[in-house]
Amino acid sequence: MSNVDQARLDLMNKYWNAANYLTIGQIYLKDNPLLKEPLLPQHIKPRLLGHWGTSPGLSFIYVHLNRLIQDHSLDMIYMAGPGHGGPAILANVYLEGTYSEIYPEIPQNTEG
Repeated sequence: MSNVDQARLDLMNKYWNAANYLTIGQIYLKDNPLLKEPLLPQHIKPRLLGHWGTSPGLSFIYVHLNRLIQDHSLDMIYMAGPGHGGPAILANVYLEGTYSEIYPEIPQNTEG
């Protein structure tokens, strides 16, 4: 087991927080995801898809598996079950850029 320096842990924590924010946005928000104005009831989805309870754990595993992939040059697939955790996985693949590679119409900017 290798030690991870604090600077890298800080970056991983920022990534994890960003993934959690994107996950929350997917589950709960239909508008105003960057909170450019105060959050209002009309910004909330009437029907929620996904489940927050499983999401932070899925993103935590994702960021640490990426660390292991980088450190050990691994070929790895993260297999996550269908359903409730979907927004967490989508948030991570969006952040790392894979989603936009496959779906170029969803860029990594405010339009995406």
